[in-house]
Amino acid sequence: KVRFPVNALCWARDGRRAVTANQNGEFTLWNGAAFNFEGLIAAHNSAVRSLAWSRSGTTILSGDAKGTIKYWESSMTPVKELLGTHGGNAVRGLKFAPSDAKFCSCADDGTVRVWDWELFKEERILAGHGWDVKTCDWHPTYQLIASGSKDNQVKMWDPRKRSCSATLYGHKHTVMKVLWNPIDPNWLLTASRDHTLKLYDIRVLKGAETFKGHDREVTSCAWHPFNSRVFASGAYDGRVSHWLVGLDRPIHSHQAHEQAVWDLAFHPVGHVLATASNDHRVKFWCRTRPGDDPEADLDDAQMALVRARADAIGYEPPLPIEMEEEVSEARFATTDRTRFGAPGRPPPAP
Repeated sequence: KVRFPVNALCWARDGRRAVTANQNGEFTLWNGAAFNFEGLIAAHNSAVRSLAWSRSGTTILSGDAKGTIKYWESSMTPVKELLGTHGGNAVRGLKFAPSDAKFCSCADDGTVRVWDWELFKEERILAGHGWDVKTCDWHPTYQLIASGSKDNQVKMWDPRKRSCSATLYGHKHTVMKVLWNPIDPNWLLTASRDHTLKLYDIRVLKGAETFKGHDREVTSCAWHPFNSRVFASGAYDGRVSHWLVGLDRPIHSHQAHEQAVWDLAFHPVGHVLATASNDHRVKFWCRTRPGDDPEADLDDAQMALVRARADAIGYEPPLPIEMEEEVSEARFATTDRTRFGAPGRPPPAP
């Protein structure tokens, strides 16, 4: 079997299926419960670069390296296609509007485009970036689109107009990902090839919080679906880091893949993280189960970081069950002697 780099990944809204897209233009379907292979679909004639489920969960969009955008039903039946969009350049990002009536796309032609879903036609072109646009995301509630480009800039657009609403200059290299927080819609997360992630509050648009912890280019990121302060990021060296807003260093980091992590996404329930990599692999990660050693896979540097943070907050790890029983018996015996005196002696006078 011939394997190819996996470029894009997304979960169905009900979490029953994950869809990945590879360099050969194929979709791979994965069971969302057992995580086993379900099927392979020849979807495009060139590398698939982007995937997006509608917010209703009934349809999916895909974009490839030749500018083709296809519309699929949830059963993976093809319905419509648009050939040669964005001047035949690679479609790097797709996202539906909150109502699913519109969707946006971005590509290597340096533009973001807004499309009507019912007519499946282009409505307007948002031009302003000076280079390839690598990512875009539609705000979960507002009429606002964010985009990131190879010109190191993050721009915000009103899809009803053709003008840029704001430009952010926080990064020093290509912006690979922009993501609105699904719980707190005022937060915008950006990931860049300058090895950092930044968190912006759109009510202020300055003084962004910077997250440093990757040694190579940050290629992807994903918000947790329920915890507004938790997110994960993937890097060019294959490392995946987990972050908590308020801490500038990752709370956990591990070597997930041998090569670049091109995409990652949390299961809609939030208990599983899926990662897609240039090493031709898709992996599903979950928290340690009861009884597992959570520190078994940590290296010396990570162990030192965990212990330093535990000491800083005064955390003491729980004792094994056997030791807890011994400690409880000792405390009870001490309390018993204090209240009633030593065994064999009368209790003290009141």
